[in-house]
Amino acid sequence: MRALRIILVVAVILGGLFVIADRVAVGFAEDEAANRIRTTEGLASTPDVSIEGFPFLTQALGGELDDVKIGIKDYEASTSGTNDTVSTIRIDDLNAEMHGVVFSGSYSTATATTATGTASITYAELLKAAKSETTEVTDGVTAQVVGLSDGGNGKIKVTVEATVLGTKVPEPISVLSSVSVEGDTVKVHADTLPNLGVDLAENTVRSVTDFEQKIDQLPGGIQLDKVVAAKGGVDISVKGSDIRLVG
Repeated sequence: MRALRIILVVAVILGGLFVIADRVAVGFAEDEAANRIRTTEGLASTPDVSIEGFPFLTQALGGELDDVKIGIKDYEASTSGTNDTVSTIRIDDLNAEMHGVVFSGSYSTATATTATGTASITYAELLKAAKSETTEVTDGVTAQVVGLSDGGNGKIKVTVEATVLGTKVPEPISVLSSVSVEGDTVKVHADTLPNLGVDLAENTVRSVTDFEQKIDQLPGGIQLDKVVAAKGGVDISVKGSDIRLVG
């Protein structure tokens, strides 16, 4: 009986030591992965990396991790808008969960079989990236989008200022717009057209109210999936396959 108790005590101690060793190893791997992702993607700050699943050591020996979560606070993605100018747009809180991450023995490469995640872009950032300019919609009438905000029920409120025959319209004009994703492009499309005080063709007015913003070069080649209007900006779902994390 005493021998059995000794064996149990030893097993508990060895189990505890294994857990400690496993947690130390996973912590080291997370730090190493975060630094390599920062270098590969040219990030301004080190991302958060969390390797899920237990034990880590057996996953590492097999060369494949079940799940890896990555969080990037401020990511600068390259963009091109309606006017084809190329710039960057700041994406807040880009979080991705990578599944089936296969890596080389030297950890110089790592690729996820699939990935899903979320991100957000503030309305101010979206408007800035779109570079809305004053547009002459017809002789004597100019207009410009000056604000984007939450319109409720999944809509974006687009605020337009107009000038007619040199006189600025006293109050800004607002319309509710739908937002969607097509490929790597976010599109904003007015549900109804604003009344600028003169009769104008629909495509003429839409040259002011509607715009699109291309967002590419997301980390590892991850892609836009869905977008919805929210209180502080647009919330984006992302997804991808064969996502290159390192190398």
